[in-house]
Amino acid sequence: MPRYRLLIEYDGKDFVGWQRQTNGYAVQQALEEAIQGFSGETVTLRAAGRTDAGVHALGQVAHFDLRRSFPADNVRDAVNYHLRPHPVVVLSAAEVSLDFDARHSAVARHYLYRIADQRPPLALRRGRAWHVRGPLDVAAMHEAAQCLVGKHDFTTFRAAQCQAKSPLRTLDLLRVARRDGEIHVQARARAFLHHQVRSIVGSLHQVGLGRWSGRDLAAALAARDRTRCGAVAPAEGLYLTAVDYPSD
Repeated sequence: MPRYRLLIEYDGKDFVGWQRQTNGYAVQQALEEAIQGFSGETVTLRAAGRTDAGVHALGQVAHFDLRRSFPADNVRDAVNYHLRPHPVVVLSAAEVSLDFDARHSAVARHYLYRIADQRPPLALRRGRAWHVRGPLDVAAMHEAAQCLVGKHDFTTFRAAQCQAKSPLRTLDLLRVARRDGEIHVQARARAFLHHQVRSIVGSLHQVGLGRWSGRDLAAALAARDRTRCGAVAPAEGLYLTAVDYPSD
């Protein structure tokens, strides 16, 4: 029984998120139907992260098993053929050992949040970046963000419905910088809590506006109180950009 690892890119705007749900069409469902379309087999995909509705991916990783073996490039091309016209693309496919697990084998996940703080409205980037009234103080945002790096109780920055057993997470990197006319917030950790990145970005937005200081952000973290979080940033600016594995 061969196992295949997929590297996937998608525009999450019209999906209810990665995971199959009863209230709409999911990225997982689109891919599973495409795999069945070429192989005739019903599969269940396991992914590195369950992105929310509206969240995009440049480097989502998932795996599945088949009873019959196919060349990896044929798997990639056949799945892409059956995915049309959905905005989901398999960038690469590879046959991997049966002990590979897209979720549990991951050692780091990388997220990018894009903020456009220009005065004019967005055209081509509408639905792909968060448009805010600016300009924001990027240097203040980056400096304040460093208090969140490391191992902390992130209760303040987790969704009320988060199902993680513990609010403790280790944030390895949190960088805020201006890139190509946008503000990019980059985050890296082994695992994230539900809405953690969007909650952090929403609070950093308050710093960028001058409404919060770095001390205010640190106090919100220390409070371990969801009500102390800034307004959660919208899903449209968030991208899962990469997932790291020991074998890479």
